[in-house]
This record gives sequence, structure tokens and C-alpha cells, in this order.
Amino acid sequence: MGEIKPDILQRALQREKAARKQAEGILEDKSRELYNVAQELKTVNEQLESVLAKKSSELQGMFHNLVDAYVLMKVNGDILEMNDAAKELFGYDPKNEKLNVISLIHKEDINYAMNSFQELVTEGFFTDYVARAVTKDNGVRIVHINGSVIKDKNNEVIAAQGIVRDITSQIEAQQLKEELLRNLEQSNKELNDFAHVVSHDLKSPLRSMNALITWLKEDYEDKLDEGAMKSFDSLLNKIEKMDHMIDGILSYSSIDKNEKEKQKVNLNKIVSDILEMIFIPETFSVNIHDMLPVVMGDKFRFQQLFQNIISNAIKYNDKEKGVLDIKCREIGGFWEFTLADNGPGIPKAYHRKIFEIFQTAQDKTKSTGIGLSIVKKIVNMYGGEVQVSSEENKGTTFLFTLKKTSK
Repeated sequence: MGEIKPDILQRALQREKAARKQAEGILEDKSRELYNVAQELKTVNEQLESVLAKKSSELQGMFHNLVDAYVLMKVNGDILEMNDAAKELFGYDPKNEKLNVISLIHKEDINYAMNSFQELVTEGFFTDYVARAVTKDNGVRIVHINGSVIKDKNNEVIAAQGIVRDITSQIEAQQLKEELLRNLEQSNKELNDFAHVVSHDLKSPLRSMNALITWLKEDYEDKLDEGAMKSFDSLLNKIEKMDHMIDGILSYSSIDKNEKEKQKVNLNKIVSDILEMIFIPETFSVNIHDMLPVVMGDKFRFQQLFQNIISNAIKYNDKEKGVLDIKCREIGGFWEFTLADNGPGIPKAYHRKIFEIFQTAQDKTKSTGIGLSIVKKIVNMYGGEVQVSSEENKGTTFLFTLKKTSK
């Protein structure tokens, strides 16, 4: 072999040193980068731990502060944890005693509960499960439950959870309401039957009294003085008022009974028929300012409603020229009616009383005190409200609404 020259070796060493230095620089850069990445990962991990701790704390707070009871259990029904509301509801604390959900179910609801739990496992959830639960002190509560399963990363069911609401009070209140409604319906029927029986028993002697007094007037007209004749007339007026009162009681007691099938009723025709039927003095005018609507209901009820107000306006008007203005407008889902007269008005103290049966602000010798109570009952029957606006000597305005119905 030939001899290697010193200068060649020198250059080779220099190249080797340069390469090594470059490699060391690259290694140093990469190490620095790895260090920075490690620091970033550490920071991210700390942030994740902080977020996890925060979320865990929030969930724990929600768990304990839920108004409804929350129960966490194994698939076999062993209860793992309850929040405070569940502990208060059932009386158990699973941290201190072993508890299976079966022990909380009323024995008569076991089969229903098992079917629902199977649905929970199969479907992954159930909603609106209602059953009876037994508490530690053997109390029985009616509960509403929404449940769902909890799965692991392999989609295997590992637990179940449920939110439980105690609805005992609501159920008892509903049952009480239904019982009261049944009792009220029976009482109303008995009252209605009683009103018809009493009216028959009262009307018969009234007719006899009317006939007897009329005969006495005719037979002894030439023997009785003016005072006696006025007394007979007063008796006849009282008998007539009693007859009207009996009719009014019958009408009031049967307002919401035996209503005919709802049909379209043209209120223009109703009011027009009323104005032709009742006596209207020449000094009194009724003005209809708006086209009245067609509504759904019982024709006779609407006739009672308008006739009572119109008749009162005419009967009690004390002006030389009496006026009744009838107006109507739409307000959302309602028709609003106003009937305003220029009569004597109604004292404020009577504004509420006049809608009560047998209460009147007018001449009690002329009024039975039933007409406006019938008005209120019919308006309420059709989903509306009625009110009066009036001052003495400044007329009276009745305002009432009727709910619109499509059928």
C-alpha cells in the first residue's frame, strides 16, 4: 500500500469533526424540542386535570343538589349511590347498608317493574315509568322515573341510573279533584231535580192563588174600596214575581245541563229576533254598530244571554229618550261585546253583587235578581268573562267575551 499523506488525514479529521459537531447541534435542537414538547404536555396535562377536577366537582354538586332523587345502581339492581333527595325519599343510605332496588318496589308492582327494567337494559332507557315505592319506614309513595344505562368504552352495560320524582301529592290531588267533580256532578243533578220538583209544587198553588184573587176582585169589585183593590193588585204582582222567580231558578239551574248539540248560531239573527219579540217603547232605540259574528253553541243560551241585558236596559231606563248601543270586536281568540245604555246606572257597591243570584241593584218589586246571574253563567260556560262599568245617572255598560270555537 502507498503511504497516506498527512494533509489527507488532516482533512478527513476536520470533516469528521464538522460532521460530529453538526450532529451534536441537531441532537441538541431535537432535545430542546422534546423538552419543550414535554413541558407543553405537562402543562396540558395539568390543565386537563384541573378541568377534570372542576367538572367532577360540578357533577358532584349537581348530584347532591338535584331536587329530584337520583339513584345509581349495578345491572343486578344493587344500589351504588343515592343523592340527598333519594336518601330523604326512601330513608336509606347505601354507604351504610346494602340495598337492592327490588326492596324499594311495592310487591304488587314487581312484575311491572321487572318488565320495565328489562326494557331499560334492552333499549338503553325508559321514560315515564310510574309505580309505587316502599320506603324504609314502610311508607308507600307514588314515583315517576326516567332511567338510562351506563356503558363502558366497549359499549357494554356496566350500570344504570334513574331520576325519581315523588308524585304522590299530585296523584292524591288529582284523585281528590275527580272525586269532588263526581260529587259536584251528583249534587248538581240532585239540585236540578229538586228545582224542577219544587217549581211544580210551587207553581200549582200560585196558579190557584192567582185565580182565587182574580175571582174575588171580580165578584166584590163593587163592594171593595180603592185601597182593597190596590191590595189585591199588589198580591197579584207578588204572585207574578214569584212565578217569574221560579222560572228564573229553573233557567239558572239548567244552564249547563242538557245542552243541545253545538251548532252555528248567527248572533245578528238572535238579536234581531229578540228586538221583534220584546216590547220596545217608541222612546227607546237599540243601535247595533257592528256585524255580530256566527258562533258555535246552543241558540237558546245565546238568546237568554242577550235578552236579559237588552230587557233590563229597556225596563229600567229613566230617560226621555233611551238608548242601547251594541258593539262587537275580535280580540285574539275571543269575541268582545259591549252593550251600553244611558239609563240610571248602577251604584259601584253593586257591581259585583248583581251577578250573584237573587241580588239586584234595581227595584226589587220588578226584579227577581236572577237575570244577570244567568248572563254570567252562560258567558263562563262559553269560556268568557263578564264585567260591568257604570256610575249612577250615567248609564251602564256590560262588557263580556265569548271564546271562539272552530267546531
